[in-house]
Amino acid sequence: MMKLCLWFTALFCATTLACGGKASALQTQTLTLTGSSTVAPLAAELGKRFEQRHQVRVDVQSGGSSRGIADARAGNADLGMASRALDGSEADLTAYTIARDGVGLIVDGDCLLDGLSSNDVRSIYTGEVQDWSAVGGVPGPITVVHKAAGRATLEVFLEHFGLAARDVQPDLIAGENEQAIKTVAGTPGAIGYVSIGTAEVDIEAGVSIKLLALDGVPATTAAVANGSYAMGRPLNLVSTGDPSPLARAFIEFARDPGQADLVRRESFVPVAEL
Repeated sequence: MMKLCLWFTALFCATTLACGGKASALQTQTLTLTGSSTVAPLAAELGKRFEQRHQVRVDVQSGGSSRGIADARAGNADLGMASRALDGSEADLTAYTIARDGVGLIVDGDCLLDGLSSNDVRSIYTGEVQDWSAVGGVPGPITVVHKAAGRATLEVFLEHFGLAARDVQPDLIAGENEQAIKTVAGTPGAIGYVSIGTAEVDIEAGVSIKLLALDGVPATTAAVANGSYAMGRPLNLVSTGDPSPLARAFIEFARDPGQADLVRRESFVPVAEL
């Protein structure tokens, strides 16, 4: 009888999280997420709310989508974070979309241009055009800010414009979105590309950058949501095999419409609106 009671107690502790309970046995459990710097702020906010409801610890670490995918594969993280779709070489992984974002071109806030064509962007990033006057701007040198290898934003950018990494002629290399935004904001004549959601949040906070329209379509969360902005991408949580009960519970929590307020707060598009 004692063994049977112990078995039911263990079963209760293992299943309480999935049922929304707060078993004390889970208080010391940690859920680790690593990867995309675009997804990380949203995951951190979701993590805080998840912790309050389930009495577990959620540890969110950035480092790029490539890190998230590698860590998920190696078992170094419960879930990876990737701000792009999985490719054919990643069939061993499963992606769970928790929001949608876009990649937008940014310039410093004093730039008088409102937009560029795709051909303009290719010409700038390949070094064919090096002065703003060639694309309708005020005469002055262009400082090209590119993303570091392993960043999903870079992969989305290259794929969208049909460029190879060797084609790009950058002046500066940035890692996370905030580093790229800080670089462009502080460098007159600079151009870069970052998460639209991250840029919108920073612009609202007073950061001196400007999102450029692409081929006449504004780079906004609203345009990403209605499908008119072409350079969109999913924001994913990634796992290999079946997620653990704790990871599965977080995935379901992150995708639930009840968390849409957090998604919108980061200027992303909630899953329910895709």
